[in-house]
Amino acid sequence: MADHCLIQRRSHFSASHRYWLPELSPEENQQRFGLASHPLGHGHNYELFVSMAGVVNLYGMVLNLSDVKQVIHDQVTGPLESAHLNSVWPEFSETLPTTENIARVIWHRLAPHLPLVKIQLFEHPQLWAEYYGNSMEAYLTTATHFSAAHRLALPTLSEAENYQVYGKCARPNGHGHNYHLEVTVRGTIDSRTGMVVELGALHRVIDNLVIEPLDHTFLNKDIPYFDQVVPTAENIALHIRDLLQGPLQDLGVSLYKVRLVESPNNSCEVFAPVPAGLMPLPTFNLATV
Repeated sequence: MADHCLIQRRSHFSASHRYWLPELSPEENQQRFGLASHPLGHGHNYELFVSMAGVVNLYGMVLNLSDVKQVIHDQVTGPLESAHLNSVWPEFSETLPTTENIARVIWHRLAPHLPLVKIQLFEHPQLWAEYYGNSMEAYLTTATHFSAAHRLALPTLSEAENYQVYGKCARPNGHGHNYHLEVTVRGTIDSRTGMVVELGALHRVIDNLVIEPLDHTFLNKDIPYFDQVVPTAENIALHIRDLLQGPLQDLGVSLYKVRLVESPNNSCEVFAPVPAGLMPLPTFNLATV
């Protein structure tokens, strides 16, 4: 029986890009893209993860990583290093080089050469995209943070019972965390703007519905939802999911998941139901790769 494995190669490149549509006036471009429409563009240190799958061969490898490194350099990082993305590849003259669209184009550049499973591209540590080879569909993640205090205690339990369940987290005065929040949305890349969703609108929804209401609060006392619901990381993530689902649909994307990091040692992820008509996230049966 053959042994199958997923492998990943990390690469990086630095490049600039500009969000600008010539069919729009300067004022319209400024209104739509903000500082990203500046005539000189702006740059990023991109971090690229290429995930591949295959059978482990007699040398103990799925692929020779030296060969993989060379392919990625020849097809992607070499041409893109220190480039202005809008003009380096013809794909970006029709569809702007957003994070999600760059990931899509990289997939199609590498697919003839490597057994791809996923392309993940970080524009910076708070924004990244994932692409799985599914036409114009992509996943976009934005990260943010808030600080809040909480106490873990069920109102229906005695103080002794709460201490038995939650330990020192049940202390009456509570304790605080600097929460790291990641919100992943799923949508179709617009064939002109290259976006699954307008970033400013996405950030406004998250800020208005989650960050501003929760930041610098005592969750049990200041947030009515947690009056009877214990604000564990799991319950906070579920509450955030429920807050975001409808408003994100109004923006034309689907919430995929919420990841909440309570501390370096504790985190959780919750997933949104897959809307009718959308396929679930690809799963990989390695035995068929």
